[in-house]
Order: sequence, then structure tokens, then C-alpha cells
Amino acid sequence: MARYLVSILLIAAVVSAAGYHFFRDYWEHRYDDLIIRHARIYNIDDRLVWSVIYEETYFRSGSIGDVGEVGLMQVTPLVAREWAKETGLSQFEREIEADVVRFLSDPERNIQIGCWYLEKLRERYRNRPAETAMTLAAYNAGPSRVEEWTRDANTFELKESEFIDRIGISSTRAYVSSILDRYRTATLMRSTR
Repeated sequence: MARYLVSILLIAAVVSAAGYHFFRDYWEHRYDDLIIRHARIYNIDDRLVWSVIYEETYFRSGSIGDVGEVGLMQVTPLVAREWAKETGLSQFEREIEADVVRFLSDPERNIQIGCWYLEKLRERYRNRPAETAMTLAAYNAGPSRVEEWTRDANTFELKESEFIDRIGISSTRAYVSSILDRYRTATLMRSTR
């Protein structure tokens, strides 16, 4: 009898572990097609976008942040309005004004706007050694904070690790470091396949 109980428990453990692995894989990669499509449009590495979403919401499309950020990439209503205005499509502007939370809860629109905003921020820091770290810090804390942290530095010489050390908000420093670690791991994993 005890032998059967051990066998059943062993089988249950194996099934649970396999189920967890497959569910986690599904959960973490169910938006990959959207991420890849919009990352290509804005010339951003899809692994970076994936890493931002992982950090921001762990792929929960209906997430609402503490200061009103919405969706997978935690886009603010202000950024959504700016994006809609730049597109020139009045339909988007009307939809955002009518219900910005609903609009940004749509994974397609959220990833599209989040990628647009990442690229818009990246333009400020292009060709700097700390380009990606600076972009992520601006995405999290705002570009004015990045300017504050680099005011007395030549950003064309400032190494990534030196920039990260200058980040004056510990949660932003952790945010940037975590995304960079995950991004680099994802890049390594893809290159070894």
C-alpha cells in the first residue's frame, strides 16, 4: 500500500512540475508575436521589450500602477495621449479620451505605444555607452532624472556601470539592473540555440 502511495505522489510531483513549466512558458511567451512585430517597427530588440514587460507586470495586461500606469508596459495616460497626437489619427485620440484604461489594457496598443516610447527615449541617448541603461532609467523615472544624474558627466564617455552607480533612486537602479540582466540572459540563450 505504501509503495502505491509513493508512486502516486511521485507521479503527481512529475505532472505538477511539467504543468508548471508549460504554464510558465505559455504565460511568459504568449505576447511574443506582438512584441516582435512592434519591436521591429520601432527598431528595438524584442528581447529588451520582453524584459521590460517581465519587470513591469510579469505579462498581466490589466495591471494598473500606483500612479496610473496601465497595461503590460505600464504606459501612462500622458504618453498615450502624446502617441495618439503624433499618429495624427483622431480615432485613437477619441478612444483614449473616452477610456484610456480600456485603450491601454489592449495588449496590442499597449506594446505598440510602449515600444514607441522606448524608441523616443532611446533617441536622446543613442550612441552612448550607457544607451540602454539610460533609456530604461528614463522609462522608469523620466528623462529629467537621467539629465539630473548625468549633469556633470560626459555621457559619450560614461560607461553603463558608471551610469547605473549614478542613479539616485534605488528602485530605479534595481529596475535598470534587473532588466539588463534578464535582457542579456535572453540574448545569450537565443544565441546558443
